[in-house]
Amino acid sequence: MYYSVAETARRLSVSAHTIRFYAREGLLDFVERDEHGNRRFQERDFHRLFIIASLKRSGMSIRQIRAFIRLTEQGEVSVPERLRMLREQKETVEERITELQDALDVLKYKIWLYSKNEADREAADAAPGRADMPPHIQRIKERIRRLTEDMEAQYQ
Repeated sequence: MYYSVAETARRLSVSAHTIRFYAREGLLDFVERDEHGNRRFQERDFHRLFIIASLKRSGMSIRQIRAFIRLTEQGEVSVPERLRMLREQKETVEERITELQDALDVLKYKIWLYSKNEADREAADAAPGRADMPPHIQRIKERIRRLTEDMEAQYQ
């Protein structure tokens, strides 16, 4: 069974434009073509396509993904280099997750803070340990304080 670009894109939850972009960038050389030059995706192609899409979502550049694909074509001999690339990308993703968690915590705190009426907001700013502040918000506020102090220390 063969799949069109549109069907393949739907299965991968990406746009057809993305699939065509990957093809232009040389990432889909493994996909067969029909007599008219159209790509014919098969079940066996989806694992590689999923890996490519996942690497891209992780923030890996097209150049890096192309290098990774070339390494996979070399077989077992390239496993150490592929492992190095994946470990580096994993570190990058984990750092980004930490940054996003920090940003999410600030948003949660500010949403809680601004949800209060005007008098409550003034009291929350004046008394960071106020009794009616939920424990998870207190933890976030404390984490924000520590992050702010860390940033200030870096610039001094």
